[in-house]
Amino acid sequence: KRGTFKLVSFGESEIKQGIIDGGEVKDEAALSDAIKEAVLKVKGEKLRTKYVICSLPEEKAFLQVIQLPRMMDEELKKAIRFEAENYIPLPFEEVYLDSQRVKPVFDHLDHTDVLLAALPKKTISPYVNALKKAGLIPLALEVESQAISRAIIKQELSPSPVLIIDLGATRTGFIIFSGYSLRFTSSIPVSSQTFTESLAKNLNTSPDKAETLKRKYGLKTSEIIHLKKKPDSINFEKEFSEDKKVFDAMIAPVIDLIEQIKDRLNYYQSHTSHEHLSSRDKMSKGIVGKVILCGGGANLKELANVLSLELKIPVEMGNPWANILPEPLKEIPELPYYESLKYTTAIGLALRGFDQEI
Repeated sequence: KRGTFKLVSFGESEIKQGIIDGGEVKDEAALSDAIKEAVLKVKGEKLRTKYVICSLPEEKAFLQVIQLPRMMDEELKKAIRFEAENYIPLPFEEVYLDSQRVKPVFDHLDHTDVLLAALPKKTISPYVNALKKAGLIPLALEVESQAISRAIIKQELSPSPVLIIDLGATRTGFIIFSGYSLRFTSSIPVSSQTFTESLAKNLNTSPDKAETLKRKYGLKTSEIIHLKKKPDSINFEKEFSEDKKVFDAMIAPVIDLIEQIKDRLNYYQSHTSHEHLSSRDKMSKGIVGKVILCGGGANLKELANVLSLELKIPVEMGNPWANILPEPLKEIPELPYYESLKYTTAIGLALRGFDQEI
């Protein structure tokens, strides 16, 4: 509207456990019903469009930046398909393959970088079927990490590598973005739900009560914390303050998350290829200088500070509106900032809807 974007509709519907497992759709009809429910219950204006931009599961995706000689577009398409056989571990007839040129930060190259994306057809087809059963028309599908990066990274350019951590309800995604492109993606089952389950088990309380305590205290505590203590050495019967009990009850998954992050950072930094950044950045090639949090689980109190302390890297909350709202705005009345974090993927997909190259 008047040259800028405006939020007119948003909503969500729970996808119950078992409908999707490990990125694979197990019940197309139930997924279709959840989509229908979300469409009908949107807040704001009623959805009048049937067209959809849809994200695909990170767990099943294969992404790789490859390098090819400079050539015309038609030649490049043929070369990509030929070269992709060296990287994709599945037969071509079993996958959908897509690619895009990676624009260099400084165009001084004697070659072309290309981002490959591939997913098994058997993974994608049920998502498409569920959308169609819900009366919708898919225009484009992309890996979730691409949508998240489009929303979070200002102008879709990062002069040096950044790690985006998408802490969701059932899984956590890791995305390393550098220059104009994704460079590395991974996901793990440690999630916001994992923290709740750990609380419920260790405090011997219900999941609903555990969720309430998690939201109230998070990792915030007035007492001195030593993350390295062994979780099995904690005595929950001691007369600790409630906030300390909550913290202690989540130590195991917190330590697990931190170790998983360190593993991904070490892997990326030991396997990274050149990324054509400025000469100053080349000196720190592959070194991730910042972590950005998003997803509904990112709202856990003090999580950013705990991660920053343990990783020794600045950690900040992401802004899903980075490429929509003028700075320094980070929220709008209809969708507060803490709520918008869980819509990061959807916002990135909506921005894709305005891309002329759908």
